[in-house]
Amino acid sequence: MRNEWFSGSVRSRVLAFLIQFADRLEVTPIVKYTSLSLFADRFYPSLPRLMQLKYTGSWLLQPMRESHLQLFALISIWISSKMHDSCPLSLKSLKSLGDAIINEQHFTTRDILEAEVVFMQVLNFEIGAANIPFVILEELLIQFKGISKVGELVSFEACLDIMDLLYEKDETTILYSSPCSLAASILVASYLITVPRQKWEFPVLPWVKFVTSCNDEDIVEIVGDILKHIFGSSLDV
Repeated sequence: MRNEWFSGSVRSRVLAFLIQFADRLEVTPIVKYTSLSLFADRFYPSLPRLMQLKYTGSWLLQPMRESHLQLFALISIWISSKMHDSCPLSLKSLKSLGDAIINEQHFTTRDILEAEVVFMQVLNFEIGAANIPFVILEELLIQFKGISKVGELVSFEACLDIMDLLYEKDETTILYSSPCSLAASILVASYLITVPRQKWEFPVLPWVKFVTSCNDEDIVEIVGDILKHIFGSSLDV
């Protein structure tokens, strides 16, 4: 496999494709962010190791094409939908939308089923989602709203937008390797962005440190990274 398939530009395009596809399907946030976790945090980083081992178990991996990565991105959404939805995304609808948005190559139903098997093999059939940042963040936000009225001012949509933005670049995606600290930091960042300054009476940093047992210095550093990514590197935080 050529190194170009692991460049930041290819990765960014494929993740943008996944996010666009999830939004177009109007999947629930848990489906969207589970699929991002499965694909961006686990499947995609595993591919270089497989290529070094000269894994040739499927034509979908050797040779690699961007359209194959797009197909695997769709597979991650399909698996996530089957994990979380009472009426999961059907194979027919997945293929129909895939035909509409994957321009480079046409995939048959059999190709899609093979891609699902390959995807699961790469993940060693381990697809748990209890510890992804979205799940932790959602629980933190529920707790926050339960103990303080200011919690109602924290925008859930802003939290989700931040999660999307952090997948844009390699240097911010690495934050997903510490899901608890990242979830706490996204809540703090959203608090600073969406709650009016005159309402900043709640000690949000000590609170998230207490309920998550995360290191407050780590949270402060990640919040700074988030704000700089959103507002630019010249931001003084």
